[in-house]
Amino acid sequence: MASMELTDGYDEECFRTIVLAGSPQELRERRIACQSILLEQLNVIPIEEWMFRVNTMHDLIAETAVLICEAQMKEAGYGPPPCTYSFIVFGSSGRQEATLWSDQDNGLIVEGEPDGEKNRYFEFFGIMLSDLLEEVGYEKCAGKVMCSQGMWRKTLSEWKEQLKEWRTQLEWEPIRYLIISSDMRHVAGSTELSALWQKAFYEGFIDNEELSVAVLRNTVRHKATLNLLGQVLTERFGDYAGGFDIKYGVYIPLVNIVRRLSLLHRIRASSTLERIEELERLHKYQHLDDIQRAFLLAMRMRVNTPFSVQNGLLISSDYIAESELKNKQLLSELRESLLLVRRLHRALQRQLRSAERWRT
Repeated sequence: MASMELTDGYDEECFRTIVLAGSPQELRERRIACQSILLEQLNVIPIEEWMFRVNTMHDLIAETAVLICEAQMKEAGYGPPPCTYSFIVFGSSGRQEATLWSDQDNGLIVEGEPDGEKNRYFEFFGIMLSDLLEEVGYEKCAGKVMCSQGMWRKTLSEWKEQLKEWRTQLEWEPIRYLIISSDMRHVAGSTELSALWQKAFYEGFIDNEELSVAVLRNTVRHKATLNLLGQVLTERFGDYAGGFDIKYGVYIPLVNIVRRLSLLHRIRASSTLERIEELERLHKYQHLDDIQRAFLLAMRMRVNTPFSVQNGLLISSDYIAESELKNKQLLSELRESLLLVRRLHRALQRQLRSAERWRT
């Protein structure tokens, strides 16, 4: 995905307006304008190219938001940044798979050792930047994976200690944080800091069988999506009764399976498609073509879920509507993808049982 080029002049002009925004209000307006163009292109160009364009827009907005935030900090009397720093993203943004309605998942890496001046500046900077991004249209993360939170805003030395702590605890929550961190991607600021962060992250996986098993244990959690007869399980009650949760039913399981294999081989690519490409080069795994096909279907279905518009911005539940599931071809493709996910999930469960028997 990262190697694609934007050949549509319409896109390029739209993206140029983003980087020229001088205030959160202008940035929001230009996001909405670009969003309209991208919606026109949905289902017209290949889904992987469309996702690349969407995430290019998100990156440009984030880079511009960082510059606007620095200017606002100066105006508020905090002065310029006291040292270099890196703005990084996690989650779907880290994987370059964010939709037009994705929320915030981000953090900061600050140069050097912690001190009072740095702590004060970047605490306010992180809060201000997260608020600014919310104003531009990115909802705050319900799990608080944001640069406004101390856990995700640290100096490089503090980050190294945090990663080490998560690696050694091997419990559900710290391993979950470590898995979130594995999708980290640099967006703005010092590329060197981000590279050093990644080096520290992947070094912790070298010859660490216990950590690998702990990641596998977290990965095998899975929402049931097919009944005993192989029929697609839809929501029975609530607002989405009759619909299907495409995000947690098929998209996230595929992301988790590919991420697990990538961590096993210390593949540093962050996007799922790039990870699949790297895994193919190893010539070790079957079904990678099937996984790629299922993943592209999951992305296409996810971005086509019903959405509403509030103040120019999109909101979606990530549920396929019941009416869509009446399309026999779509339902057949979804079922095939879910059968693949179930087979892969069962294979991972067997690996986990074997690993745990070996350890005991």
